[in-house]
Parts: sequence; C-alpha cells; structure tokens
Amino acid sequence: MAKLNIKPLADRVLVEPAAAETTTASGIIIPDTAKEKPQKGKVVAVGPGTKDNPMTVKVGDAVLYGKYGHTEIKLDGVDYLMMRESDIFAIV
Repeated sequence: MAKLNIKPLADRVLVEPAAAETTTASGIIIPDTAKEKPQKGKVVAVGPGTKDNPMTVKVGDAVLYGKYGHTEIKLDGVDYLMMRESDIFAIV
C-alpha cells in the first residue's frame, strides 16, 4: 500500500474497514445483497489529539467501531472511514 498523504486533525482517526465476510462459519456463501458492513478495521492515520486528551490508538491498530458516527472517504480508489477517537469502542 502506498503511503497516504493525509494527516487527520485533532482527535480524528482514518480507518480502513475490513472486508465483509463472504461465508458463514458453517460454510454458507453470503450473497452481496445480504452482506453487512464490517465494524472493524485497521487504523491508517491518527491526528495529534487535543490538549486535554492525547490519542490512545496508533497507526496499525485493529479497532472495533460503531455503525454510525463516521464519514466515508475514497482516496486513491480505496474506501476509508474518518471518525473521532471516541467513536472507536476497542483495540483488538
């Protein structure tokens, strides 16, 4: 992957969402129309944080995030999500 030329501001984080599951645990193939958007991804870029709240996540962390509260961005043909660190639930 090429280095991204983007630096989020304040407490924002740029996340690359994981690919949607194509089969269930029992091997059933999930059609494209029934796939749910993943709620986990990899942190690609991190802002500097705020004066009162330094950033907890770092580039390369695998994170879980909510379904809402992010903005979808397309950079160099790849989909990313921009969100605040507070929208991230956990580091996996």
